[in-house]
Amino acid sequence: MNQHLNCYRWLRDLSPLPRMVAEGIALLGTKEVVGRGSNRTIMSWSTELQEAFVRISGFSDDDIPWCGLFMAILAFRRRGLATEVVADPLWARNWARYGQKSPQASLGDVLVFQRSTGGHVGIYIAEDPQCYHVLGGNQSNAVTITRIMKSRCIAVRRPIYLSTPSTVKPYHVAPSGGISSNEA
Repeated sequence: MNQHLNCYRWLRDLSPLPRMVAEGIALLGTKEVVGRGSNRTIMSWSTELQEAFVRISGFSDDDIPWCGLFMAILAFRRRGLATEVVADPLWARNWARYGQKSPQASLGDVLVFQRSTGGHVGIYIAEDPQCYHVLGGNQSNAVTITRIMKSRCIAVRRPIYLSTPSTVKPYHVAPSGGISSNEA
């Protein structure tokens, strides 16, 4: 886990972590190449998904919003099934159709947010009174955990589990760090 994420070190003590959370934590710190060029890891996610017959269109550079791509690779790797990924996964708001509606945001749930230029998608890690703490891609051009206002959340979706991990529940933490207003 990245040093700047020490406030989330308690995640290491949770077992079992939801698979998408574990996969996402392993990718923390992955950064896009700003400007000319692209991060090979991010670009390989697109290739991996396409090879599994997930339709990824219009993604040729990591300067293109990739929060939906990050979510797609986590969902695919969860069970290795292309059916785990929503249609047109690059469109963040399409993730509002993923899995099933969750009665309460909990660890591992997919959160969909509105933003002025479209949407954003990430995974619930925790919450404070104002914000969700969200594991996501393309948050400050990297895979990070960031705070996003709860009022921006338009969907809370839970993966369909064969057996729901006992750690899938809400986690309340103290507010720390800035609040994201535009995740690009």
